[in-house]
Amino acid sequence: MADFDRLGSFYLGRPYDLGARTAQPGVVAYDAKDLTTHAVIIGMTGSGKTGLGIGLLEEALLDGIPVIAVDPKGDLGNLALRFPQLRGEDFHPWVDPQQAAASGMDPAAFAAQQAARWRDGLAGWQQDGTRIQRLADAADVTIYTPGSSAGIPLSLLGAFDAPPPALRDDPEALQERVEATTTSLLALMGLEADPVSSREHILVATILHEAWQGGRSLDLAGLIRAIQHPPMATIGVMPLDTVYPPSDRMALALRLNNLLAAPGFQSWMQGDPLDTAALLHDAQGRPRGSVLSIAHLGDAERMFFVTLLLANVIAWVRTQPGTGSLRAILYIDELFGYMPPVANPPSKRLLLTLLKQARAFGLGVVLSTQNPVDLDYRGLSNAGTWFIGRLQTERDLARVMDGLASASGGQPFDRTAMEQRITALGKRIFLLHSVHEPAPVIFETRWTMSYLAGPMTREQIRTVTAARPRSDGPRSAPVPTGSPAAAATPSMAEPAGSVPPVLPPEIPQYVAPVPPDGAATTDWLWVPTVLGVADVHLTSAKHGVAEHRRILRSTTVGSGPIPLDWSTGTPITWDPAILGTTLPDGVRVAPLPPLMTRPKSYTAWGKLLQKWLVTAEGITLYRSPTYKATSAPGETEGAFRIRLDLLAREARDAKVEALRAKYATRLATATEKVRRAEQTVARESEQASAARMESAVTMGGALLGALLGRGRITASRVGSAARGASRAAQQASDVGRARESLAAAQVQLQTLETTITAEIAALQAGMGVQHEPLEEVRVRPKAADVTVQQVALCWCPKAPTAS
Repeated sequence: MADFDRLGSFYLGRPYDLGARTAQPGVVAYDAKDLTTHAVIIGMTGSGKTGLGIGLLEEALLDGIPVIAVDPKGDLGNLALRFPQLRGEDFHPWVDPQQAAASGMDPAAFAAQQAARWRDGLAGWQQDGTRIQRLADAADVTIYTPGSSAGIPLSLLGAFDAPPPALRDDPEALQERVEATTTSLLALMGLEADPVSSREHILVATILHEAWQGGRSLDLAGLIRAIQHPPMATIGVMPLDTVYPPSDRMALALRLNNLLAAPGFQSWMQGDPLDTAALLHDAQGRPRGSVLSIAHLGDAERMFFVTLLLANVIAWVRTQPGTGSLRAILYIDELFGYMPPVANPPSKRLLLTLLKQARAFGLGVVLSTQNPVDLDYRGLSNAGTWFIGRLQTERDLARVMDGLASASGGQPFDRTAMEQRITALGKRIFLLHSVHEPAPVIFETRWTMSYLAGPMTREQIRTVTAARPRSDGPRSAPVPTGSPAAAATPSMAEPAGSVPPVLPPEIPQYVAPVPPDGAATTDWLWVPTVLGVADVHLTSAKHGVAEHRRILRSTTVGSGPIPLDWSTGTPITWDPAILGTTLPDGVRVAPLPPLMTRPKSYTAWGKLLQKWLVTAEGITLYRSPTYKATSAPGETEGAFRIRLDLLAREARDAKVEALRAKYATRLATATEKVRRAEQTVARESEQASAARMESAVTMGGALLGALLGRGRITASRVGSAARGASRAAQQASDVGRARESLAAAQVQLQTLETTITAEIAALQAGMGVQHEPLEEVRVRPKAADVTVQQVALCWCPKAPTAS
């Protein structure tokens, strides 16, 4: 493992000396956990801001941390351009033909040149195709294009779904989401509506609030109907029709309907649902890199989508358990317009909420911009890390200084020294200012593993996503199983009668209704089935299970040796409240088997139902032997592995902190010993050089005087020269011993660093929770936990056969 591939840290670059204008030996590594306090990247066009951002996201994905990246310019799609073989043919589809022509080469030759350039660039940063392959294996990158079919489209049918209970129970959070959704929707319709004075905003917000507070979801069609016929009679204390007359409400409904009917808007209704959990992890729980490309959208459409996304992310965050480790990253590549210092677009309040609250749940928010004057630095004072590159104007510098001073949290802040550093920055040179570090760091960004082809066109996005599975239609509600008609199968091929049989009063009877879109009642055949209703309690203190289930099951009675078998029945999902007690007049009924006319049969079938439920019902849980954790009821294997990954990350962070504490003193001592040994070598070398010079001068002076007749070589002169030579030899010996001490100190430091690296590698090897074999735990009910409430005769309609 390379020295920069350290557990829980991001390899960003190497130290840079602004005075000497050269890179320095070493590595600049950023602790992943520090990103839970959020970060901002600021730099003008050409500063290398995009390369730093992509490098940061590469490190996150390599570490198994999922990413949602909002891409207004089209640059972040380059994350999908990962070529481990570094061959020219891999680069060929992505090179710019005009750039190739300007270089005097055809595209194939230019692609080969780019491949060689990338190979050499990576080698200069101790990277190669093997690390690119590790990145590709760690997480897939998918490009989503809301409102377009170029990439994977995103459907907004769920944009008006009721938020989860955790958010509905928080009045302030619910109102925040209602206002943001309303404002963005009205802006998409071309209405600039004020939440306080606009009657359009008040009406739509009231409709959404009333529905969501009751846990009811809306779609656009339902919202149009609700605008026409609102579920309230008053707004405030005044009658609804006085505040907003019906004719005016109809005009608003027509305007929203026109938006819905517009051909271009249909692309917003297709594709995968806008679901934060699905954007972060796949069904198996593997981390994902989801790039949400919105470069093709207009300003109003961008605001609409970003607002809905932020609201969805906040709803997801509030369903997560708290953690001090980094769980996921939300990256916004260009913040211009979404959090301005004066205006209040719907996205601003949501961003401020995330910056204040997301850190407790392990979501790191990274905001990038080239326009610092257009940012609200009161909000960005919540960012614990600032990456600052080359700035364009003095005004930009002044705003950055204000933001840094605000983010310092009252700590000493040397504005003059900071300004001097920032004004001296060059391309790909950034200042890293973090509240988690004792001093700012100047560094040069590393070479990215992804090929930076520039903003991706729609055709290039299509090429990237061509082989990926797609969801080309809107979500539809699942069709319930176990409908009355599905359960209605005649038990015997006998002629149907028209007069229902008379049964003993001890036998309860029910009648299932004909579906609303069915034919005339007299055309249906009513088939006798046995309906069982039971309550099942599943409990396990060991695994934290306490669940109650109401089981409804329908089956038919045959003529074989086992006339009734509950295992071959049909689970019922419809509400038993729809059942009637009387068959309609003049209907056709199928023959009733003799067993179904006897009350004792239903008692016996109830006992069979209880025995069958004891063996058939239960909950299958997943258990991790490594972390001694068990999945929750209803938690899928993929969701459980996501939770295990967080547990592993938390355990890893704790072990890394313990490892640092364990070796901190020894490492500091060894480093200090090397420093002092280097000082000793320098001092002894200087003294030895001076002694040699003094000895040479003394001996040379004596010889020169004798040669010129100014004196003669006396014993005292010879003795003085000899003593000088002896001192020079002694100093040379001291230099040798000092160098031996330095070499020993360096070996000791290197040995200690090797030990630390080995222990970190051992921690890394224990992080593979995605492939850890899981045990299956089955929680079954006992006989006492199954209560059969009723076994009854149920007449179910069977659709007439088409002639």
